[in-house]
Amino acid sequence: MTIAFSSERRLLEAGIDLPDAPPEPIGCFRNVIVHADLAWVSGQGPIHADGRLERGKVGLEVTAASARAHARLVGLNLLAALRIAVGDLDRVERVVRLQGLVNAVPNFEQHPFVIDGASELMGEVFGDHGIHGRTSFGVASLPNNITVEIDGVFALKSSR
Repeated sequence: MTIAFSSERRLLEAGIDLPDAPPEPIGCFRNVIVHADLAWVSGQGPIHADGRLERGKVGLEVTAASARAHARLVGLNLLAALRIAVGDLDRVERVVRLQGLVNAVPNFEQHPFVIDGASELMGEVFGDHGIHGRTSFGVASLPNNITVEIDGVFALKSSR
């Protein structure tokens, strides 16, 4: 017999508070598109509830450890957008994939370490269902000079 996990309960037990609302898109796109049993969450940034952005070049003004914390914040924003779109994180069957971009100096090599901030959050919230495929890489710049941007694909429990 398999016992269903509750990601909403995991959030409560871990004391993880999601933002009430995700940041608004800064372009002509939606935060989340649900198609069939997949939710595609557009790239989110390290934006605090008060609107403050985490900015800077990782490996120059920002340490890898700080950027990792920023990636966790991005993960919280991803989950907030997802929750609003689907109504409840218990509708998520599993995290399929994350893609993380790090605004880094050319010789920076710790992209996986940085994006692990969001990946580990997915494991905390979804358990084994939070372990996902992933790509992480460095870029020359990101919108508003943010440190990290992450998007994700989530499988939803079938509504059929």
